[in-house]
Amino acid sequence: MNKDFFAALDLLEKEKGIPKEYMIEKIEAALMSAYKKEYGNNTNVRILIDPEKEEIKVFQQKEVVEEVTNPETQISLENAKQISKRYTVGGIVETEIKTKNFRRLSAAAAKSVIIQSIREGERRALQQTYENKREEIITATVTRVDPVTGNAVLEIGTGQAVLLKSEQIPGETLYVGEKIKVFISEVNKEARGPLITLSRVHPGLVRRMFELEIPEIQDGIVIIKGIAREAGSRTKISVMSRDEDVDPVGACIGPHGMRIAGIVDELRGEKIDIVKYSDIPEEYIASALAPASVESVTLTGERSCRVTVSPDQLSLAIGKEGQNARLAARLTGYKIDIKA
Repeated sequence: MNKDFFAALDLLEKEKGIPKEYMIEKIEAALMSAYKKEYGNNTNVRILIDPEKEEIKVFQQKEVVEEVTNPETQISLENAKQISKRYTVGGIVETEIKTKNFRRLSAAAAKSVIIQSIREGERRALQQTYENKREEIITATVTRVDPVTGNAVLEIGTGQAVLLKSEQIPGETLYVGEKIKVFISEVNKEARGPLITLSRVHPGLVRRMFELEIPEIQDGIVIIKGIAREAGSRTKISVMSRDEDVDPVGACIGPHGMRIAGIVDELRGEKIDIVKYSDIPEEYIASALAPASVESVTLTGERSCRVTVSPDQLSLAIGKEGQNARLAARLTGYKIDIKA
């Protein structure tokens, strides 16, 4: 049994990333808890777990005294001498306790501690794996979707994480076995709360996808200057080029729209407006209101402006329920007042 036990620890370390030393420490605590339930909290115990010899032993400890005042923790010198002539006052007598003799209640308590330790170990291993992946994209596999809450359990590397319904793209349906891209928005070091916060609605998902899919962005020729997103509906992203011979918008769209098409597919058909960034606020604001054509932009304050469009462009500039104007304002940082 001991051989199987240590083999299981090796397997946990290999498949779940839980260090063997961590589990041995937790199992020692579990056995100590089981012993205390069996023999009382005032008793003394020593746990020996030796991976090399594949041994697990529990020893009851009693101090050798002239006169016993606490039978649970003390043994008389006379009785100790019957065990071994070498014992003297102040010494410790150890008696091995067979763990198989633990009652069912004590064993169940130990089992509970071990199971909880495995879960905590998985969380720690997952945390260590993803600590340096904050604000990065990973590909995960959907393993389960809760029919009530809509939350999805995802397989990520050696562990699992939950993609909350609120972090899923509105209107999308996830299927078991499907591979999806998710953005790691937070890695929580606290024991409570979700360890890893995954998202498909965070603007960072779009930013990272562009950085992965567009070679000119990877090479630092094209730079993303800003992004505003309403997941599942529309995203506006502004780009600029460090090379005057490279069109930043065209580089992101790609030949026949092939580059942008892959990103749109991953985002379930979300519309993406790629606009050219400019240091001149008037030009930047006019570009941000695409696909509408703008006649003029007048700055009316430090971070506000008035935009004039032809009557036939007014509804396009404002957008459905004000979305186009709203995203343009978030992208540029300006309060935009649109007039025909």
